[in-house]
Amino acid sequence: MEHIAWMAWTLPTAIFFVMLSLTLGVMTWLAAAYPEAERVGVLRIPTTRGDRLFISLVLAAVIHLLWIAFVGTDAIATLPIGEGVEISSLWLATVISLVSAVAVFRTV
Repeated sequence: MEHIAWMAWTLPTAIFFVMLSLTLGVMTWLAAAYPEAERVGVLRIPTTRGDRLFISLVLAAVIHLLWIAFVGTDAIATLPIGEGVEISSLWLATVISLVSAVAVFRTV
């Protein structure tokens, strides 16, 4: 079991899966309530909401991998909770990913 110890269920992991589930739920509701025609954006190919979600998820993965490779995951702050909860610099990559997802949904 030690070879999968790094796969711990952490708060960031839980937040990721909750947000992904909420996103898929909202997008399913949007597809049923407001059917959409494909639209052509800056990529000059027709895309749907699902296509844009896929593009933004792949972009988020790339941003996080590049962040880990070049910046790392060192703590940028410590919250005064208990013995101190450290906030990883990876949260900055998450903010960048969210901004890029908004850009993808608006322009692609």
